[in-house]
Amino acid sequence: MTTAVVVGGGPNGLAAALHLARNGVSVTILEARSTVGGGARSGEAGYPGLINDYCSAVHPLGVGSPFWKAVDLERYGLSWCYPEVDCAHPLDDGRAGVIYQSVQRTAEGMGADGKRWKRLVGDLAAHFDDLSADLLGPVISIPSHPFRLAAFGPRAVLPASVVGRYLKTDTARAAYGGAAAHAFTRFDRPLTASLGLMVLAGGHRYGWVVAKGGSGAITQALVDTLGDYDVTIATDTHVRSRADIPDADIVMLDLTPEQVLAIYGDELPGRVARAYRNFRVGSAAFKVDFAIDGDVPWTNPDSRKAGTVHLGGTFEEIAATERARIAGTLVDNPFVLVGQQYLADPSRSSGSINPLWTYAHVPPGFDGDATELVIRQIERFAPGFRDIIVHKRSMNATDLAAYNPNYVMGDIIGGANDGLQMVLRPRFGIDPYATGIDGVYLCSQSTPPGAGIHGMCGFNAAQRALRHAHIPEGSA
Repeated sequence: MTTAVVVGGGPNGLAAALHLARNGVSVTILEARSTVGGGARSGEAGYPGLINDYCSAVHPLGVGSPFWKAVDLERYGLSWCYPEVDCAHPLDDGRAGVIYQSVQRTAEGMGADGKRWKRLVGDLAAHFDDLSADLLGPVISIPSHPFRLAAFGPRAVLPASVVGRYLKTDTARAAYGGAAAHAFTRFDRPLTASLGLMVLAGGHRYGWVVAKGGSGAITQALVDTLGDYDVTIATDTHVRSRADIPDADIVMLDLTPEQVLAIYGDELPGRVARAYRNFRVGSAAFKVDFAIDGDVPWTNPDSRKAGTVHLGGTFEEIAATERARIAGTLVDNPFVLVGQQYLADPSRSSGSINPLWTYAHVPPGFDGDATELVIRQIERFAPGFRDIIVHKRSMNATDLAAYNPNYVMGDIIGGANDGLQMVLRPRFGIDPYATGIDGVYLCSQSTPPGAGIHGMCGFNAAQRALRHAHIPEGSA
């Protein structure tokens, strides 16, 4: 029987393990922490009875993941919860750009930009499943839906700043700017429009959903699925060198390029080693988990019903703060993402005490305390927020890297989303998952399609491994 070792039990490592196991491979997962899950873990964050997402929280790309649907995680207890309002982006005057799952309903609230919004994302949302079949894999491949991809391409290559100028109202521009900020990069570079458009399209197709019981429920469903295939999971197992990896026909690495260099060293071909050494980290997050008594007192009423709230002011303000952050400056008004998952999933709360999930965009490696900046940014749009805080726990870039070594310098997206690295990650090549070492593959979010709890990096890498091992998919 073909054997495989998966190093790293994040969502992509688990997805790779599952696809290999479903095709008759005997799989062992090695995980450094006491539990698997990577960016999809949940639990208490210092206040008893609350369920907090430790990293990833909202899953517009996860609920539509072709692989999650194929393995039917819902059969193993996973269920999705939908907020009344998907996303709100409040402005200082009390208005907000409001995003619903329905493109039509969203457009109706965009005023003069309603038709422009539908032209911008309507077709992408309607044909998202076709698009995702191509965009959630390597760029260098034969597309399954070339006409859909060709329709998306002219928009995808644009800088986000150009799309911002296409929209005319400040609410619509802000709503798009908040989505574009998920790329963690400046807005005036080519290709930076693409991720924001995909986030919006996925959200309009499937909703900005959360997992019932926390993002850790996705992990638990995967673990339960793996149990059907007798996959071995070894936790508290650190892999620091090649000697720590048992012999196997296939090795899958849910790691950063930097970690692969440390483990395999001179075994890597020169071209691959150079690419991994040149792989750039993205900007970092500063995370604050709050326990609050009651609801956030947003000035904007739609924000009180939104599962996700983007705080950054106008499109121009977000563009300016992201540009400053990329240059290494911690601004006083950072972009802050707020998750009110408990509105869709009340099981996360304890009585009147609710969990509030937040992170701010900060420069890479930031090791200071930005808690007050986050509180002030929320207070800016929700006066009185400070008074309802019962407890808070903060994690800077150093803390995040200690929690998960894949978060190098606090980079939670697996590498910078700018320049060619945005589409050719972790290196240029027909098979970006291959390390150049026979049987060894990279399957982390540093590979296409990048960050998100969709499992597609692991699935794609496992497909390559099966192909190179001459194991037909579906043969087991």
